[in-house]
Amino acid sequence: MAKYIFVTGGVLSSVGKGITTASIGLLLKARGYSVTAIKIDPYLNVDAGTMNPYMHGEVYVTEDGGETDLDLGHYERFLDTNLSKRNNITAGQVYLAVIERERRGDYLGQTVQVIPHITDEIKSRIREVARDSGADVVLVEIGGTVGDIEGLPFLEAIRQMRLEEGFNNTMFIHVALAPLLSTTGEQKTKPVQHSVQELRRIGIQPDAIVARSPKPLEPEARRKIALYANLPPEAVFSSPDVEVIYEVPLVLEKQGIGSFVAKRLGLEDREPDLGKWEEFVSKLKSATKEVRVAMVGKYTKLKDSYISIIEAIRHASAYLHVKPVLNWYESTAIDKKELDPEKPVEENDAVIVLPGFGKRGAEGKIKVIEKVIDMNKPFLGICFGMQLAVVTIARHLAGLQNANSTEIDPKTPYPVIDLLEEQKHIDKLGGTMRLGASPIVLINNTLVHKIYSGKEIIYERHRHRYEVNPKFLDKLVSAGMIVSGYSLDRGLVEFIELKNHKFFIGSQPHPEFHSRPMKPAPLFIALLRAAQGLTPYITQ
Repeated sequence: MAKYIFVTGGVLSSVGKGITTASIGLLLKARGYSVTAIKIDPYLNVDAGTMNPYMHGEVYVTEDGGETDLDLGHYERFLDTNLSKRNNITAGQVYLAVIERERRGDYLGQTVQVIPHITDEIKSRIREVARDSGADVVLVEIGGTVGDIEGLPFLEAIRQMRLEEGFNNTMFIHVALAPLLSTTGEQKTKPVQHSVQELRRIGIQPDAIVARSPKPLEPEARRKIALYANLPPEAVFSSPDVEVIYEVPLVLEKQGIGSFVAKRLGLEDREPDLGKWEEFVSKLKSATKEVRVAMVGKYTKLKDSYISIIEAIRHASAYLHVKPVLNWYESTAIDKKELDPEKPVEENDAVIVLPGFGKRGAEGKIKVIEKVIDMNKPFLGICFGMQLAVVTIARHLAGLQNANSTEIDPKTPYPVIDLLEEQKHIDKLGGTMRLGASPIVLINNTLVHKIYSGKEIIYERHRHRYEVNPKFLDKLVSAGMIVSGYSLDRGLVEFIELKNHKFFIGSQPHPEFHSRPMKPAPLFIALLRAAQGLTPYITQ
């Protein structure tokens, strides 16, 4: 029988529930237990696919094509595992399933209500993940904040699971903010106290508290939180601000949270194997040799829009023992001529043109890519960044003036990027892109082939509607473009390079989604090596 850990949050959103959940999962896995994690999002969207990054942050894509919350990325990176679209449960999915059953007549004669129909569906989905994963421990993070009206059915469902699964098989961990007053430097516990009171009002008594604060909890603050939460002081843990998020499991383990959780759930408290994780964190923090990377995108005001790319760079930098300095440039500012497109290229050792659909900021990205070509700077374009690299090559090198993607200009005379054929007849936007991992054939002796250690076939994850138009391939290749990877099933262009350029790669898939702390994505290692003037791939 699986054990369940339910993680709730209080005071405000983005308090650190996702990292806490991932950290506890890592500590249990380091003790030899199999772990999976579920993120529950109380919003009515069916998935994150149609949400603006400024509203939601990055849309994380799972192996099986789920468009999910970015916390699944944290889970996959910390646990070094591939999760499914079913590991992200939303209110939209739950209500849609119940309403569809009602329309079919499955509840004939019944009044369909939040309790029991909605709560039963929530519990069923949690248990389905537990059953299919076969995990010893299932971590369930409830998104939002205790007290949010949309989160109440989910809190009621996990309250019921305590009764149904038993005390020894369920644990409630509450993550809440203990702010530090800037005027007095005093650590305040009242927000945590009120948050716990709200949780208890709806029938949930937390078994442990993780207090988020700019600095470690003071003994008096810990005592107060324990007293008002009806817990012993050893059940209150401190999660202070850290230099890198990968320190959080080590900070929590030092306080004994791993042993506390194991004992509370009746699991054998084994010695955790954290040696490689500690070494990884040490490399991240001790590196001094700087590598400057320009991050050119249209959502740069919210860095969480690109969180998997940021983390992939960190993983590669730890592997190479260099310190990445990420400099952000808003491509819309280049569109408006508020920023010189030469600036990101001049000021940095390498340039990444980031994903991001739509017309806004596209011309700014194209202007930066032109400068990258002229100045021979290491370059990586991801997804839409790769498509705009093809547009730039068409305009700048192949002489196809006004070449474009039909996404940006449907009337372009040279549609070098065009809508996938099957996308031309869709009537719904949600969940209809080319999504998830698929096999890619790499072309022998290309740079990408060497970067991927000579593998003939690799798997990477996708999220897009548009592709390189094969009608223009001959002209693009004649202008110096190299196609270094095709999709195995359909012959779609997956990777491009540029002749006579030190490092110029466009990637239609998202390599960042497969990057892990101890298994960095090859393209990011190669980019950082090229940025240092080294051979991008390691020769045998």
